[in-house]
Amino acid sequence: MVVDFRFKKEPKRRIAYVGWKGTWQENRVRREFESLAKWLEAHQVKTGRWFFFEPGNRTFRVAIEVVGAAHGDGRVRVRTLPAAKVASVEFNPEEVSPRVVYHGITDWLRWRRKEHEIKSVGAYRETYSANPWRDAKAWAHTEVQVVVK
Repeated sequence: MVVDFRFKKEPKRRIAYVGWKGTWQENRVRREFESLAKWLEAHQVKTGRWFFFEPGNRTFRVAIEVVGAAHGDGRVRVRTLPAAKVASVEFNPEEVSPRVVYHGITDWLRWRRKEHEIKSVGAYRETYSANPWRDAKAWAHTEVQVVVK
């Protein structure tokens, strides 16, 4: 499998999300994704891409793109991610270690900054086309994006 970094434009997306603070637990991430998906299904909201954010300071956020009207309720919030330029890499976690991908994109972006191709690096996010635990194709096409200016 080839893993290559590239810049691309990401359109604005409206997302429903749930956030929490604490230690990293994959079971918690999965549970939050599934509860958010159930909430969206119960509210008859069409969905799109799935996102995982780790903004920092042991803060985590799972989100699912919503198509059409949706309003937050309880723990679920709705917001719009602005259109942005992102550094992107798509890979299969079964073939390439995520650790290698994250280190590679971090170093690649460091050199892009030194060459003055970009000014700053923002938050990292993982994106999937569907539920990565239930859809092998979505898992095999994991995409890591980093917002850049």
